Amino acid sequence: MDKDRQLQERVFINDIDSFSSKCIAKCLAKHSLECDGSAEKECRTLKLNDSGSRSYRVVGTISDGSEDDRPYVLEAYIRPSREKILQKLMECDVIVYNITQHPEQVDEARWAVTALHDKINDFGQPKKFILISTVMTWACSEPINSDDLELPFTDDDFRRRKAHPNFEKHLELEKMVTKVGKMDRALFSTYVVVSGLQYGLGEQVFHLFFKMSWLGEENEIPVFGEGNNIVPTIHVCDLARVIQKIIEHQPKPYYLLAVDYSNNTMEDIVKTITSALGFGKIQRKTFEEAFLQQDLSIMDIDLLHVNLCMEGVHLKELFTIHWLCEFGLVENIELVVEEYRQIRGLLPIRACVLGPPAVGKSTVSRQICDYYKLHHVRLNETISETISHLEYMMRHTFSDPENDDSATATEAQELLSIINDNMEQNGVISLPLGYLDDQMLVKVMMDKLISNPCKNQGFVLDGFPKTYEQAKELFHVDEHESDERTPISLSNKKIMPDSLLKDRVMNLPEKLVQEHKYEQEHFLQILAKYREKNMEEESVVNYLEELDINPLLIEITSISIPDNQLLMHTICERVGKPRNYAQNNEKIQKEGMMLIETTVKAEREQKELEEARQRSAHWEMWTKTLEEKRQWEVQQLEVLSVQMKTYLTEHIITTLSLGLIACGSAWPEDPIDFMAEYLIKNNP
Repeated sequence: MDKDRQLQERVFINDIDSFSSKCIAKCLAKHSLECDGSAEKECRTLKLNDSGSRSYRVVGTISDGSEDDRPYVLEAYIRPSREKILQKLMECDVIVYNITQHPEQVDEARWAVTALHDKINDFGQPKKFILISTVMTWACSEPINSDDLELPFTDDDFRRRKAHPNFEKHLELEKMVTKVGKMDRALFSTYVVVSGLQYGLGEQVFHLFFKMSWLGEENEIPVFGEGNNIVPTIHVCDLARVIQKIIEHQPKPYYLLAVDYSNNTMEDIVKTITSALGFGKIQRKTFEEAFLQQDLSIMDIDLLHVNLCMEGVHLKELFTIHWLCEFGLVENIELVVEEYRQIRGLLPIRACVLGPPAVGKSTVSRQICDYYKLHHVRLNETISETISHLEYMMRHTFSDPENDDSATATEAQELLSIINDNMEQNGVISLPLGYLDDQMLVKVMMDKLISNPCKNQGFVLDGFPKTYEQAKELFHVDEHESDERTPISLSNKKIMPDSLLKDRVMNLPEKLVQEHKYEQEHFLQILAKYREKNMEEESVVNYLEELDINPLLIEITSISIPDNQLLMHTICERVGKPRNYAQNNEKIQKEGMMLIETTVKAEREQKELEEARQRSAHWEMWTKTLEEKRQWEVQQLEVLSVQMKTYLTEHIITTLSLGLIACGSAWPEDPIDFMAEYLIKNNP
């Protein structure tokens, strides 16, 4: 029974719905584990490839009740009480607490290790507690050698580590965990795994740079600070492998650095990311400007400014790890970018809109681009952009003496010369530029399609390729690209009568007629050329069908384009939902918040106005009541004063007056005594 339990260890991981813990659990399942059973989705017990007989049942806590499919999790506990967590921890053989994401995780992990230690006498089996901490507990450590600042810290230097001020609690917890593990290591062993900045599987701390590069809205991606700080990193799957090895081998060292063998600076990392996804340009910004980025938390900002050179000696000496990214993010950027695209569903949509001239290809292309946020690729515009770009590269390189990129400038000059020679041979000295030979056209268009913006969001080819040979050359090269794409083709279902196309041209604004060179004679020539090429067996549509790409055929039966809503519904049924960041979400949310704020403000003003009215009414009523009461009191005083006046007039005033006259005549030494005696004698 004990042997069976050992072969099927129960592993607890906290916050398995957060990025880091979720990725660790997924990686344990995907890269190091295999399902024990035929149906993968039904699998809840995971078996190690290299140990064969050892399997793990993963359980953990989640913060919400979302019904995400978690085939790698046996049980998920939604915001459990600490009493329930302790009960579940007592049922587990391995407890993994990850404190690299949220400060709140530190308090729970401290409680968990303390509670388990207090229950150590109730353990049925030995337990392992693994704390995944952060390199920020080393961030303020003094260099090992002041003369050699690049000398790396190793695992054995952990006693001299000094934490970043915002990570003092993490350091205290590390010390507590190691201390608890020394008390009864046979029954309750503890490990501290200090993780480098984690990357891969969709990204988190580096996500801002991936997102900005992918969107392409900024030509230059920011590097906050000098950018020369060395950032210790590790792929989240490699971190999962380290955790797996610790569970498996229970090494004697209890403090391990989990970092890859890279020494990349922050500038290296950002520049590599933007080169792979964006325009390859960076811009240095002040450290303080990082706080203006909504996508960066305070913890993220601290992590991005760490400057540590570290080496995980124990990983190399104790374990044989099958690294996914042994030498870091920069060396494995293609793999990391592919993971980023797949995990976040940022897969490009590639469409090709075909049809005779004046059928409405550009209109349909724009509608598709607007809905899916794709790049509208047109032949003449692409050639013009290419020439302008080549001329800019030549001017920029040759005018800057410090620019040593002469090879690129020479290549640009050669390509520009070829384009110009090609145009002259075809009798073209200016726009339109569509008279280049097929080889040059395909090269120019291919360079456009493999540019990062088109690779990121996707594109709509408007009216190109025009011939079977062009399609073969263009899509033959494209066959070796990623399979994650949805190529579609739009064309008219039947051969449209020339009269209908002529009517469409006649109804176009004069500006569009001149822009597309649709003057009568020229239009009839290009229409005849189109008919000739597409009457042959080898047409563009035929080649697409050879590639098992079934074109989406839209029938145009009138001089107007089909209803936009109906057209996009038809396209969406074929292509599916947009696969991007939904760039308008933030704008919609802001507009919604503004509307809510406006409504709340209006309600508040209305309430304040009503309260003011009520206060005014109460004041008037109170004032009126006071006035009425004052008048009543005056009337009462007047009623009461009549009797007093009569009494005083009849009895007091007369006697008092006579007494005063007598006093004035006698001039006594004490007038008060004189008046008193007089009033007593003459009291009425």
